[in-house]
Amino acid sequence: MTRSPMLLVTLLWCAGLGAAAQFGKISVIYEELRAIYGSNGELALGLVVSVVGIVGLIFGTTAGLIVARIGPKRAIVAALALGALVSAGEAMLPSWSLMILARVLEGGSHLAIVIVGPVMIAGLAPPARRPFAMTLWSSFFAVTYAILALIAPTVLAMGGIPALFIGHAAWMAAFAVILWLVLPADPRAEATPTGSFWAEHVKIYTSPSMSAPAMGFACYTFLYVACLTLLPAHAPQEMRGLMASAMPLISMAISLTLGVYLLGRLPAVRLVQWGFAVSLPGFALLGLGWGQGLPMLIGGLWVAATLGVVQGASFSAIPELNDSPEGRSGAAGAIAQLGNLGTTTGTPLLAFVLANSGATPMVLIAIASCLAGIWLHSWHAKRRLVQG
Repeated sequence: MTRSPMLLVTLLWCAGLGAAAQFGKISVIYEELRAIYGSNGELALGLVVSVVGIVGLIFGTTAGLIVARIGPKRAIVAALALGALVSAGEAMLPSWSLMILARVLEGGSHLAIVIVGPVMIAGLAPPARRPFAMTLWSSFFAVTYAILALIAPTVLAMGGIPALFIGHAAWMAAFAVILWLVLPADPRAEATPTGSFWAEHVKIYTSPSMSAPAMGFACYTFLYVACLTLLPAHAPQEMRGLMASAMPLISMAISLTLGVYLLGRLPAVRLVQWGFAVSLPGFALLGLGWGQGLPMLIGGLWVAATLGVVQGASFSAIPELNDSPEGRSGAAGAIAQLGNLGTTTGTPLLAFVLANSGATPMVLIAIASCLAGIWLHSWHAKRRLVQG
């Protein structure tokens, strides 16, 4: 039976929502978990959140290679099933050491989903709809956090932390079954890579087509989570709630509207560069008006909007630069790895600079990250021209 490609894209995006909830479900109950695991120390409590991302940081590219070898359908169905089992186990609120083990397993599940999602979407979406499909995929984190912020209080009031975990397990299990039933079978592999994983890593990161989306994306993730975290916290009190809610919403809205429109008229790589470039005045305004209400609000919304365009265009660059499923898997694995590198390092580094040196040096580092993203894409574009 023929199924609508965009229906399959939507179902894969729903699987992505489940993957994002592997982070989000912990974030919304962080203070509640303090009563359970806080006696182990603040670092131990923080690991309950961050260890999922650390798995991606270490194994992102390796996971992309494994997905290419076993097939994307088998990989995402297995990852969703594993995620369901782990979340159900977490509902029992085990000891800290067992919870960390569960979160490590969840990190593997998360990694496979976020690698397979963009690869399959790029292959399923019709070329005319591909910019929208890739941008839709890029929104899964923002959408999930918004949904969890709305529903988590009610779920917790009804059944406590276990209810949240069981609900997540049910979502993951449901989409494991749905995707197993509706996704096309994995193609029969024509050739299995015989080189070592190390050689395959070298191949990915020396390829200007596979590595370029990830390197630009790392500059984006270095800034984006840090901006959502630090800017509202340092705005005047009356602006904090507005900025905290408006920044992710405007980022998502601009990405799905103006970003999709521009992707139909500009190459994805060029749009990434333009997004970084147009964000520079927003960061400059933040530097000049730090701590002042209107400049902080305008500057924060400005950089959230422009970085939202970078987000969607970065994922669109995967199929734009890589024709083969193997190339797309490698590029998606690199995005997962370097994206986690940016997310892991950006907020603590910029917070440290802000606390010790003030807003101006922090803003200068943010501007330097934007310029690095522009330069890296220009450098890789020249390398692709040389390679023909």
